Amino acid sequence: MSSTPSNNDDETPKDPLQEMLANLMGGQGMEGFDPAELAKAAGLPSDPNALAQMFSQVQAMMNSSSDTPVNWDLAHDAARKAAAGDDPSVTPHQQREVDEALRLAEMWLDPFTDLAATAIIGRAWSRAEWVEETLGTWKRLTEPVANSIAFAISTAMNDHLPEEMKSMMGGAASMMQNMGGALFGLQLGQAVGALSKEVLGSTDIGIPLADLQMALLPSNIKEFGEGLEIPEQEIRLFLALREAAHARLFVQVPWLRGHLLGAIESYARGIHIDMSRIEDLAQNLDPSNPEAMQAALSEGVFMPARTPEQDAALAKLETALALVEGWVDEVTFAAAANLPAAAALRETVRRRRATGGPAEHAFGSLVGLELRPRRLREAAALWASLKDLRGIAGRDAIWAHPDLLPTSADLDDAAGFSARRSAEDASELDVDAALAKLLDGGFEDFQTDSTTDGEAKTNDGEPGPGADGTEGTGGTDGAGGKD
Repeated sequence: MSSTPSNNDDETPKDPLQEMLANLMGGQGMEGFDPAELAKAAGLPSDPNALAQMFSQVQAMMNSSSDTPVNWDLAHDAARKAAAGDDPSVTPHQQREVDEALRLAEMWLDPFTDLAATAIIGRAWSRAEWVEETLGTWKRLTEPVANSIAFAISTAMNDHLPEEMKSMMGGAASMMQNMGGALFGLQLGQAVGALSKEVLGSTDIGIPLADLQMALLPSNIKEFGEGLEIPEQEIRLFLALREAAHARLFVQVPWLRGHLLGAIESYARGIHIDMSRIEDLAQNLDPSNPEAMQAALSEGVFMPARTPEQDAALAKLETALALVEGWVDEVTFAAAANLPAAAALRETVRRRRATGGPAEHAFGSLVGLELRPRRLREAAALWASLKDLRGIAGRDAIWAHPDLLPTSADLDDAAGFSARRSAEDASELDVDAALAKLLDGGFEDFQTDSTTDGEAKTNDGEPGPGADGTEGTGGTDGAGGKD
């Protein structure tokens, strides 16, 4: 290291690694440092190229402060960078095309659902705009598991540092505690940025990532249509129908968004981190290869096998996602009957949602959750059965309350659910009728038939003992009296 004396006013010596990190994180970078001496002091490899690459990533991960265990600023920057490649701005022409498609979709949907139109203005987004509009929801969905991973990584790294390294760390230990959160933020941002290249709208993964928004991504729609041999206008209109159907459902069923996001958050909070894997990684971590930690995160090596409770929670979540996607699938296909390629597009979207793209898999590995409706076809069949038996209004009335929603078992027996639902409705009608009769005068009739003023009737209709045990009043003329 350079022999330049410290410029501290009190000439109090600093821990050498603390001073190096402070200068590095303060924006001076590698300037003024001899890489070979730096490597020697920190016990790192002496290859200047490896050092430069390592400290470049460390600086990116630790340069900005964060008040939370996860560095969300870094996640945002990473997402924007990942989305930036080949992301042209939306042109006025594309905005008009999307707006017209969504307006037409709203008109086409009207006869096929009892849920009213939303009056939301349709938008055309670039990938970067999708990131900006949805990152807040991604943060809400991933924060529970993100905090757990960040804490576990920082704890494991600190526990497995050599004693001589700990003494060198001194006041720089707080910087190192941000490493886990920074690493997770970086990986999350990269996953969200990659997803921005695959999604087609604001609700493409089955949940409303942007509250009260209705949008399509023209550049992604163009790539989606490559090889399908279907006119782009027809593809855009079909996807607009799906987006508008999602919007109606989430706007007109106000409890649904919170129901889904709450279920996801509950599942994420139940994820526990496999500390043994983190400890093993910390023991074998090569400081010259910071990509190793990122690779471990992206491969989900910290995620243990799910518990039975988590399996049950995941089954409920997947059922809810399937019901949303099944309803949208059924309504969209009915409204798209005039499109020549409606059946082909429906099947393409179904397969796409069932399998997920590479970015969706990467995100699932990172947080231990894949937001895919595995039972979409069964759910669509159930909604179709309900429409046949109950009509459009009766089918859509199921969304009135979460307690009315079909269960996973109901997806196995759509006809049986319809029959059970009809029987329950009939029973509820009987109860309602009895209650209405009681309120409309039945209670008065009951009072007439019952005793008043302490009187009681015997089985033959004659006056019996009163409430006080004496003989009741009698007499054929109604005047009654004691003999």
